[in-house]
Amino acid sequence: MNRRTGLRTLSSLALAALGALATALPLAAQAQAWPAKGPIKLVAVFPPGGSVDQVARILAPVLQQQLGQTVVVENKGGASGAIGTGEVARAAADGYTWGVVFDTHGVNPALQPRIAFDTRKDLATAVLVGTSPMVISTHAEQPFRTFNDVAAATKGGKSLTYGTIGNGSLGHLAVTLLARSAGLDLVHVPYKGGGPLMQDAIAGHVPLSIGSVFVAKPHIDSRRIRPLAVTTAQRNPALPEVPTLAELGFRNFDAPAWWAVIAPARTPPELVQRMNAEINRALQTPDVAAKLAAQGIVVNIGTPAQAQAFVERQLDTWEKVVRENDIKAD
Repeated sequence: MNRRTGLRTLSSLALAALGALATALPLAAQAQAWPAKGPIKLVAVFPPGGSVDQVARILAPVLQQQLGQTVVVENKGGASGAIGTGEVARAAADGYTWGVVFDTHGVNPALQPRIAFDTRKDLATAVLVGTSPMVISTHAEQPFRTFNDVAAATKGGKSLTYGTIGNGSLGHLAVTLLARSAGLDLVHVPYKGGGPLMQDAIAGHVPLSIGSVFVAKPHIDSRRIRPLAVTTAQRNPALPEVPTLAELGFRNFDAPAWWAVIAPARTPPELVQRMNAEINRALQTPDVAAKLAAQGIVVNIGTPAQAQAFVERQLDTWEKVVRENDIKAD
């Protein structure tokens, strides 16, 4: 390399370094100033009244107090959460728009091939708020005392029906995975949400049901339905006597319901990390933890990288189940 070429190379490197610094300085200033510019919006991607809405409204006042800025919950339901999630994906990546999503976030790309955004490329996961099992239950007058009784009842060409909150729901996919891996003959009956599902479950119109702790527990407490198993690797504190499927011999089975906070993909990492720290702090307050526990949610304290890795695994798992079983959305 001659002297002139060397000088040109050094000059190019210096310009590149200055350019990077010029880009980094506004981002650092933006992160330091956040959230002074204005209100923060939490987009709850399901309608009012459901668990996503409640998680958002439990977090909002605590974040508002911690950050010293107004935090507004905006419900944007539809398409199993995809409409609200799309709004987050298209929002300015400035830390003032975040989304609160449900486990459908990990299923929608496989079920909705024409979805208007790329979950992996257009969104970043800031926080995994928590997880909860799905509960497999039976009507109180059914003879099944454990899920192993159900498994035995589906041998020899016999089948049983089970209800879920809808086609392509996590409950549907979880039982499909379970039935396929264990050779069980379980026939899906989709309902339009948790209300209709529980109405038929407590009336005995469908012998088995699978729903979140939030949906099922009131009817378990009233003894109208009997819990048989939970779908997470660990028992749930809200239902400590109910065994996991793994305990019953269905090895390594783990299909949790979950809630997360997401951001537009280009949101500065400093802001994602700050929101992660603030939500982790909120989750560790006794009031927030108690309110989430009342819904059967076990809080999770972790980093954005851990949350993103969890979502990536969910996307991979359920994409395979949808593809191999040719599951279609309603």
